[in-house]
Amino acid sequence: MTADTALRDGQCATTRNWLVREAIMALLFFGTDPNSSGGNCPAVWVDTDTAQGPELVLQGKFADARTRAVCSQDSPPADDEGVIRIPVRMVDQIRKACDAAEAAGSQL
Repeated sequence: MTADTALRDGQCATTRNWLVREAIMALLFFGTDPNSSGGNCPAVWVDTDTAQGPELVLQGKFADARTRAVCSQDSPPADDEGVIRIPVRMVDQIRKACDAAEAAGSQL
């Protein structure tokens, strides 16, 4: 196993600790697209271990060039940012993640 390999502890939708290059981060997993058949699908987590406070972590399909261009008119992305698409059917998981992030933020 290399230093770039991520190790996960746990198999269910709960806190998962990932070990990547000797750094541990606590991610709270809230779910994937309910219409997907498993891996490689949109997903949402909350990272409660950031210096700036809790953050949402989203996995989704990269937006097409046209969508990125339109989004850039309102908010040009930085070099380390991207535009992704998340299906509306994930609103419930995202809402729960937002509530958890907000609650964790008040505890900092």
